[in-house]
Amino acid sequence: MQTNLYFVRHAHSKYTPDELQRPLSDKGIQDAQKVTDIFQNKPIDTILSSPYKRAVETVSGIASHIQKEIKIVNGFRERTLSERPVEDFSKAITYVWSNPHFSLEGGESNFTAQQRGVNATIEVLQTYKGKNIVVGTHGNIMVLIMNHFDNRYDFEFWKRLKMPDIYRLTFEGTTFIEAVHVPH
Repeated sequence: MQTNLYFVRHAHSKYTPDELQRPLSDKGIQDAQKVTDIFQNKPIDTILSSPYKRAVETVSGIASHIQKEIKIVNGFRERTLSERPVEDFSKAITYVWSNPHFSLEGGESNFTAQQRGVNATIEVLQTYKGKNIVVGTHGNIMVLIMNHFDNRYDFEFWKRLKMPDIYRLTFEGTTFIEAVHVPH
């Protein structure tokens, strides 16, 4: 019995220093509607999301369409890079991807964030066996989860992701079968 997880990287958001409450931008709202349209004819059983507003807003149209509440799963929140804004994001993110056990002050290493995301994924697979689940999430944590199951999904892959972006991961039990890009 196969389970499909549709990981949806959130649409473009307005920058605010409040990570948790950062909303979608006008473009993000338009793109979230396109995400909803993609799922109009797909048999979706449940919607899960990171607690971050931009992730919730990206999948809220799908939840409305299937008339289900979005269930918040903290394990799908974005990885914390640092407790303070970093001076050079590109340099910092490159370094942590090159050094999986390194973390900036107050941040999560790739290894720690990946463990959190994979644990959440395994729990979802055990709870929703044989179902089709949409997961509103973030680029870094999504790729760290995908990387656990297939190391082709790496830092270079992450750099090519779009906002939003969708990948369907198929599992048999908790055994990874494949990841497929969902065009939009």
